[in-house]
Amino acid sequence: MNKIKDQILDPSSDIVNWWNHVFLVTCLISLFIDPLYFYLPYVGEMACMTTENEASVSITYCRTLADLFYLLHILFKFRTAFVAPSSRVFGRGELVMDARQIAMRYLKSDFIVDFAATLPLPQIVIWYVIPATKSKKSGQADNTLALIVLFQYIPRLFVIFPLNQKIIKTTGFIAKTAWAGAAYNLLLYMLASHVLGASWYLASIGRQLSCWKTECRAEMDAFPPCSLKFLDCDSVGQIERNYWLNATKLVTRCDAKNDDSDFKFGMFAHAFTSAVASSRFSHKYLYCLWWGLRNLSSYGQNLQTSTYIGETVFCIVLCIGGLILFARLIGNMQTYLQSMTVRLEEWRLKKRDTEEWMRHRQLPPELQERVRRFVQYKWFATRGVNEESILLSLPLDLRREIQRHLCLNLVRRVPFFAQMDDQLLDAICERLVSSLSTEGTYVFREGDPVDEMLFVIRGQLESSTTNGGRSGFFNSITLRPGDFCGEELLTWALVPNSSLNLPSSTRTVRTLTEVEAFALRAEDLKFVAIQFKRLHSKKLQHAFRYYSPQWRTWGACFIEAAWRRYKRKRLAKELAVQESLYTDWDGDFTYQQKSADGLYNGSEEVPLVDIDNNGQHLGATILASKFAANTKRGVVQKVQVADASSSSLKMPKLFKPDEPDFSLV
Repeated sequence: MNKIKDQILDPSSDIVNWWNHVFLVTCLISLFIDPLYFYLPYVGEMACMTTENEASVSITYCRTLADLFYLLHILFKFRTAFVAPSSRVFGRGELVMDARQIAMRYLKSDFIVDFAATLPLPQIVIWYVIPATKSKKSGQADNTLALIVLFQYIPRLFVIFPLNQKIIKTTGFIAKTAWAGAAYNLLLYMLASHVLGASWYLASIGRQLSCWKTECRAEMDAFPPCSLKFLDCDSVGQIERNYWLNATKLVTRCDAKNDDSDFKFGMFAHAFTSAVASSRFSHKYLYCLWWGLRNLSSYGQNLQTSTYIGETVFCIVLCIGGLILFARLIGNMQTYLQSMTVRLEEWRLKKRDTEEWMRHRQLPPELQERVRRFVQYKWFATRGVNEESILLSLPLDLRREIQRHLCLNLVRRVPFFAQMDDQLLDAICERLVSSLSTEGTYVFREGDPVDEMLFVIRGQLESSTTNGGRSGFFNSITLRPGDFCGEELLTWALVPNSSLNLPSSTRTVRTLTEVEAFALRAEDLKFVAIQFKRLHSKKLQHAFRYYSPQWRTWGACFIEAAWRRYKRKRLAKELAVQESLYTDWDGDFTYQQKSADGLYNGSEEVPLVDIDNNGQHLGATILASKFAANTKRGVVQKVQVADASSSSLKMPKLFKPDEPDFSLV
């Protein structure tokens, strides 16, 4: 229990922020509840006045619950730390966590206002002051005592406005969305209309009661005499009151509908001519709310006032307050609603400027259509938000976590990246940027410098090559989600001492549909290749070769060339055998046994062929086989030497192979 008692809350913590929002809602509800006490008096049919006890009980119950929240707010502020003013030099400042210092600071600053806002003044007035007044000589409660409720609005407003500033200081906003902010400002305006309508109703009741008292005092010496207790509806049915009611002129002289009456009700006459004062609670509440809203919006221009000073002051306050509140409402709502469409307006202006520029430069219609498609597609994809500027404003660690959340799962769809570990993937994800392309856009052109690698997330691209413009050569493949292009840049980045000149593209890449992709720029890829040596591993290089469309095309070309060479050699060999077996000789064929030179064994007979020609063919075959073996051995040695030198120099094996020359096949 001691630990719980001594616990001090951080003013920027979640629980304090949550409580501030809850207490703000409670304050607004309590400000709506208090003026409801003004609707309790109502005028009866027989020139009498009383209060609605059932509505009074319900309002008092709700008001008491709201007062409990004010009390809890005081306790919260006794346990909430504050920032020492002397420490507000840089950053947030130092929190004072000492309970005694917090209590002393609170008692010297806001405690009086919070305590005054917590007092149950309306309950005291309605349930104690008014009954005590009615029991005395006047016999009728002076309903204007309920105006004391308005005095408590001053401390409660002093509570709610600093609370607004505290929430804005902690979270940056009152409402999370623009619509909620507009609704909040409209609610404040409705609250002002609610207070104005309730005050008008109570002032109307007071004006009626003032007329009755004036006429009653004038008839005290008449017969039958008037008594103030007759103005209370509890006296209805008494014999004395019935005699007085039949003889009195009070009802006629204090009738708002009587234009000949000397008593002028002014703007309060509608409360009686429209029978508002004698209506049900809900009916008169809605009517008074409408009255307040109408006159607050029109600054009281339609009001017809009398010379009564209280009425005149009321209209002056209404006019000035309505002007200020309406201007504030329009300004705040315009600000909130404009914040919803600010991006849309910026995009509309940018689109208009683009259209004017294209017309001024007289671009062809097809180019104009492509520009429009790209601008529209970029708006749908980003909604006008510059993601890079937002990310650059964040700390490095937070930016890395966000990039990992956004890119990691998508990057792992690329099979080449799936072979990498998490640390290398994090370094790559940190440097990926979004790339959007519309249909028909040329991402790379054959022979142009390659400044980025592109990893496809959505859409399809066509990758084609003519092998440097060689006639009769054309290869085309389709890139889909998970594929990549611009792999020449990876070969360039893995070279330790690569030149500053970017590599040239060996293929032309054009979008077939709208494409969303991640781009890895040249300088970023170079940085990753230098910092992470694991990118030089044979496993990644083999994976790169396997998944690269370029290497697959080259492999297919080499296999095709080898197959053609094999078919050509096989055909030549078959022709040579046929020529050796079916040569046309001038003499007859004879069989003889060759045992001396060791060419044939046994006594079998073979066709007689030209020994010199056979010797030449056999010798050529032996020489060709030896030459091929030596050549192969030399190639292997060269490859081994090259591998050794590359391993010593740490050079990658990602260079482009020699293109097969099909003209020699």
